[in-house]
Order: sequence, then structure tokens, then C-alpha cells
Amino acid sequence: MSEYLTNKFDSFNNQNVLIIGDVMIDAYLWGNVERISPEAPVPILNIKKRESRLGGAANVALNIKSLGANPILCSVIGKDQHQQLFIDLLKESNLTDIGIISSEERITSVKTRLIGHHQHLFRIDDEDDSPINDKISSELKERILGLIKSMNISVIIFEDYDKGVIKQDLIESIVSVANEKKIPVVVDPKKRNFLAYKNVQLFKPNVKELKEGLKVEFDHYNHSSLIDAANKLKSTLNADMVMITLSEQGILLLNNEQAKISPAHIRSISDVSGAGDTVISVAALGLAAGMTPIEFSELANLAGGLVCEKVGVVPIDKNELLNEAILLENH
Repeated sequence: MSEYLTNKFDSFNNQNVLIIGDVMIDAYLWGNVERISPEAPVPILNIKKRESRLGGAANVALNIKSLGANPILCSVIGKDQHQQLFIDLLKESNLTDIGIISSEERITSVKTRLIGHHQHLFRIDDEDDSPINDKISSELKERILGLIKSMNISVIIFEDYDKGVIKQDLIESIVSVANEKKIPVVVDPKKRNFLAYKNVQLFKPNVKELKEGLKVEFDHYNHSSLIDAANKLKSTLNADMVMITLSEQGILLLNNEQAKISPAHIRSISDVSGAGDTVISVAALGLAAGMTPIEFSELANLAGGLVCEKVGVVPIDKNELLNEAILLENH
């Protein structure tokens, strides 16, 4: 089995992965808190370090890159003071900006986290989450269709953060072309477009998104209720598979053959930020590499747990994941 896993991990290196979604800059202010402000009952953070990282769909691109594949990120950023920082961060990570459109109609999303003594104190969001206008959306669609035509794309990921880059007609056009060309489409959804992702191969909400998207309430600790809801979602979207992330419970994978819950692995959790990005990245590459649904869902489950041990939003380490997967197989 270890040889099989090693071969699958090696095959990731041959994959071009198109990632469509909302990108952002994750900014961090690290420091110490030693006193309360005299102006208001709030802690004073004495800044020791500043850091900016790629976030949102760009963090999925980082995960895809760290797993050895070639990510092509497609999104819209602002023509503003953060535009160049975003492009510089792409270059630092050896990511192409071929699918990035800059627009004066948008601002570049920045989420600033204030962290004192490794505790997340506060977050400031600077963003515009209104839908992009039709002109920019059309430009983005043409750019994506051009990339699909000119490159050998292994899998397409929609990484939707509800920030306005992904619109229904964009989804329909890209999914239609992908299905024509037999390119699998994998979706990490949010609320706004939840039911627009029809006819995709893999749809991956978390439990909260599942309940909100279907407008249903159920006890997700009750496995039969959870599976009923997953089946309803699968038939509503006509999806080949749905994968529901269950936080500390693990992951449910449902396809036509079976429903299987992979329990979460016991971890020392430091930070759950970005775990969903890692899960969708591993699942997408596993699907494109020809792994079975159970194999890639269990691998994605393992990867999501591993990144939760790190502070902040960080991509998965390919070798660490492979070693852990082989270790589990041998137990």
C-alpha cells in the first residue's frame, strides 16, 4: 500500500489545477499583551512582528503547490494599494498571475489578525463582498475558458468565500465546458451560490453550510439524519459525490455506492483556520489522480487534521502527509 500511495503522490506532480474563487491577503500582527488600555477596557497589543500571506482561494493554490501540482489561480483583485502586495506574494510562492484580473471596481480583500502570546485576539476585515459587475465577470469567464482551452487541466476547484467573484452564470458556463471535456469539478461552497453548483463531481460543504444551504435543521450527531441530508443535497445538485466536513467528527463521503464517515484523528489543535482549504486541495488531487472516493476522503481528513496543529493559515506539507498516511496503513 505504501508503494501505491507513493505513486499517487508522485502523480500529483503532473497535474494542472484550475482554482476559481475569492482571493485575499491574510495579514498577521504578532505581539505581546501586557496591559489594558486606559482609553477603553481592551488589551494593548505591542507589535513584535508583521506578516502577510496569501489567503482564501490563494491558500488553496498554496496547498496545491505544496502537494507538488501546478495551480492556476483565477480571481479578481482591486487596483489599489494592496494589489502589488498580492502579486508579490504570488511571485514569492512561484504562483502564476495569469488568471488574475485587477479592477478599479473592486478592492483587494485583506483580513488582519491580531495575535498576542499565540492567542487570536481580534480580526479586521477590509473587503467588498458585493458581486462583481457583468463586465468583469465576463472578462474573468473568458480568461478561464481560454486557460481551459490552452492547458491540459486535470481538475477545477471552485473555492467560494461569498466575496462576489463567483456568480451563477460563471458557474454554469465553466461546469458545462468542464463536463464536456471530462474535467472533474470540485466545489468548496458558501451560502450565496450554494444551490447553483449543479452537475459537479464533488461538493464539499461543512455541516453548518449544509443546514443553511438546504434550509434544514437536524441533529448531525445522528448519522442517519446526516446521511439523509447528504442524500438530499446530492440529488438536489445532481452531484456525483458529496463530502461533508464534520469538524471533530471527521468527514462524511457519500456517492452512489456508499456513505462512509471517516473519524477525525486525535490532534493537538492549535488553529482550525485554513483546514477546509487543505481538505478540498487533497480531495481534488486525489480525485484527479484516480484514487477511490474513500481513499481521497480519508487522506483529506488526515491532511485537515495535520494543518490544525499549526498556528495560522498554512499549507499542508506533502512529505509529512505521505509519511502519516503510510504510518496509518501499517497500523
